[in-house]
Amino acid sequence: MKVTKTDHIAIAVHDLREAVRLFIDTMGGTFVAGGDSANEDIRTVQLVVGGFKIELMQPLGHDSYLQRFLDKRGQGFHHMTIFVDDLHEAIATLERDGYETVDTDDSSPRWAETYVRPKSGFGTLLQLVETNKTWGDPFPGITLEDVLNGDVHWRDNTPTLRSPDEPRPYDPTKA
Repeated sequence: MKVTKTDHIAIAVHDLREAVRLFIDTMGGTFVAGGDSANEDIRTVQLVVGGFKIELMQPLGHDSYLQRFLDKRGQGFHHMTIFVDDLHEAIATLERDGYETVDTDDSSPRWAETYVRPKSGFGTLLQLVETNKTWGDPFPGITLEDVLNGDVHWRDNTPTLRSPDEPRPYDPTKA
């Protein structure tokens, strides 16, 4: 298996605006990308602090897997994302060596992924990704405020502005 890069760590939070205060306002981080994922019922903000990328994740609904995670474990580290050269080779190598992979989705060349369960990853959820994109540069026309206001969603693994008449998801921090 060829690991090409450790891309980011993800932190589960109750409120993205509060987390942004720490990582961007106080620590001087810079916004990279973000948006809502309808499939996962979450909102994310990706940023770089001191040359290291962090993804902040907030649940958007009470039934979100991330809300269940927060209820059980509290705020904090959620997963680490590692880029690999060949996802299927990585899965074969991991499984051959006794590590359990789950939730494989290879439907997009922009972002094909699998996970190593925490019980196989020494308590750490590892996301392995094969991608044809670098993911380090901001997306033109997408701002941090757009993401925080729910005006951006992930469409085909690309943050995209919602149309004005498109419904916004429930946001528990505004309830």
